[in-house]
Amino acid sequence: MNILVTGANGQLGTAMRAVSAGSSDHYLFTDVAELDITSEEAVLSMVEARHIDAIVNCAAFTDVEGAEDRPELAERLNAEAVGILAAAMRKAGGLLVHISTDYVFGKEPYNTPCREERSGTPTGVYGLTKLHGEQRVLSSGCAYLIVRTAWLYSEVGKNFVRTMLRLTAEKPSLRVVFDQVGTPTYARDLAAALYHILSGRLYRGHSGIYHYSDEGVCSWYDFARAVARLSGHDACDIRPCHSSEFPSKVVRPAYSVLDKTKIKETFGVSVPYWLDSLQECVKNLLETT
Repeated sequence: MNILVTGANGQLGTAMRAVSAGSSDHYLFTDVAELDITSEEAVLSMVEARHIDAIVNCAAFTDVEGAEDRPELAERLNAEAVGILAAAMRKAGGLLVHISTDYVFGKEPYNTPCREERSGTPTGVYGLTKLHGEQRVLSSGCAYLIVRTAWLYSEVGKNFVRTMLRLTAEKPSLRVVFDQVGTPTYARDLAAALYHILSGRLYRGHSGIYHYSDEGVCSWYDFARAVARLSGHDACDIRPCHSSEFPSKVVRPAYSVLDKTKIKETFGVSVPYWLDSLQECVKNLLETT
């Protein structure tokens, strides 16, 4: 099977490259330099020329604050481009695996893990455009898996773990919000789940929306404390604070824990505990610095 991975230089794309290294399938990794996913002509040409059977779309406009200032670009990358990829897979009779986000939720308060059928109530442009992307997939007629994830981090790119690793080493004290709760997700774990589904052809007959994050629940404050402890940066005094103390253009989801029952039962996916995965990531980061 020929599998195209878009956004290949990002956190998840990089992790997909690592977990698929020994695959009997042929993976083709592209980023904006190799493929403009906003161009219908370019996408169709790539799919036809390389006989693509599946696309894993890791590409997105993920700057939550920046999306408020550039809504047209966010819509083009997070929605219009997704529609182009879905149409290409429908024409080719292939599968689209589209990565979405917990930010499609958040406007209405709740305190139980979000199931896939919960109505999307985004609080900002980023979440709204990602929801529009999901809707493009659902109306396309292609075979698809929409996989929502949350709080993604890895050894590469801009993410909370790398930021906290630096700040807790540099600063004597930090304030981190404790009133936003979710689950950190190691990009390698999500990539492994996607690889498991693709390599086993488990997606057949199971088009739908699925949730994946690592197991467990924490606040950003807890997350920061865990990074500091695992990295040996205990001297940094990390204190909890309210979200209101950090003015933002976007109201972020206060509770975005994802219910993973569906993906585990449908595909037999094993989900690691977030602290175990964080320990692995921090260890890798410390070894390379």
